[in-house]
Amino acid sequence: MDFTLSEEQLMIQQAARDFAQQELLPGVIERDEAQKFPTDQVKMMGELGFMGMMVDPKFGGSGLDTLSYVLVMEELSKIDASASVIVSVNNSLVCWGLETFGSEAQKEKYLAKLATGEIIGAFCLSEPEAGSDATSQKTTAIDKGDHYILNGTKNWITNGSSADVYLVIAQTHVEKAHKGINALIVEKGMKGFEIGPKENKLGIRGSDTHSLNFNDVVVPKENRIGEDGFGFKFAMKTLAGGRIGIAAQALGIAAGAYEMAKKYSKERKAFGTEISNHQAIAFKLADMHTQIEAARFLVYKAACDKDNGANYDLSGAMAKLYASQVAMETTVEAVQIHGGNGFVKDYHVERLMRDAKITQIYEGTSEIQKIVISRSILTSK
Repeated sequence: MDFTLSEEQLMIQQAARDFAQQELLPGVIERDEAQKFPTDQVKMMGELGFMGMMVDPKFGGSGLDTLSYVLVMEELSKIDASASVIVSVNNSLVCWGLETFGSEAQKEKYLAKLATGEIIGAFCLSEPEAGSDATSQKTTAIDKGDHYILNGTKNWITNGSSADVYLVIAQTHVEKAHKGINALIVEKGMKGFEIGPKENKLGIRGSDTHSLNFNDVVVPKENRIGEDGFGFKFAMKTLAGGRIGIAAQALGIAAGAYEMAKKYSKERKAFGTEISNHQAIAFKLADMHTQIEAARFLVYKAACDKDNGANYDLSGAMAKLYASQVAMETTVEAVQIHGGNGFVKDYHVERLMRDAKITQIYEGTSEIQKIVISRSILTSK
């Protein structure tokens, strides 16, 4: 077992850290307050190759491994989880899904622009009555020969108003249940496609989350991904990789909060000495560091499984389950270490605490991860 990062991976990690400190940190509190999408920063991340990290260079991507992607996600998330979730969706759910399962024509048309950040994508699975139960799709795509007629509503869509390309999961053959679901590429501006109001969220407020409405949208048959009825498998396979990205986001949020708490504990004095010298604080930091390291190795293991062509359903689910739990617990403790200062926005940790919660919910709740894990361990020999 070798946990040593390569020279290239260390350079990528440092580049992401520098970008986060120099470009994301300034204005991050104001973007959170105003729910402002980081347009300029997303463009720069595209120029750095962060928006299509695992995409083949022939399609404009960086051609890097999953572990490098995880390293970037962690560094960005230490500072701005709103920016990192944009990177996660574009990489894990949109680019990976298109490159792995899309046709050559679809890759030529969409992937190069997505991989370079010229445009960004959105993944549309959740509905008002189909969140964790992804089989209960009410959005319909009726087959009309050379096109589909798309009707329905999607909600909680990251990049909802900022995306140009939307991968929409919809039911075509109701009688076939989940085997009758398709994945369609929908473009912004298609007639009948409407973007609903922005959600006013607890955390990751800089990312734009919207409901989407489809009213008799005509989608060409060539915009279907894979064979007829492949949509549910497409969604599940794509989400399995997406969990690794969100696990890395949770890891970054936790690590960022820990680093801020550690720094503060060496500066803040109480009872005549820095609070880091008090066992009550030192033990909190010890627990935080240990849990973060454990989460980090779970996340790295899942990334390596994916890179090595191994099944990563179990390792990805464990990484997301544990890293999101650590993110929540660590950020709460970071606020506690900061005391009253932790409750105000200037010290950043209250924002990280708010951002942490969503990692236990999206791309499969913690409860869904436990279902994935328990099924895997109980069906294995």
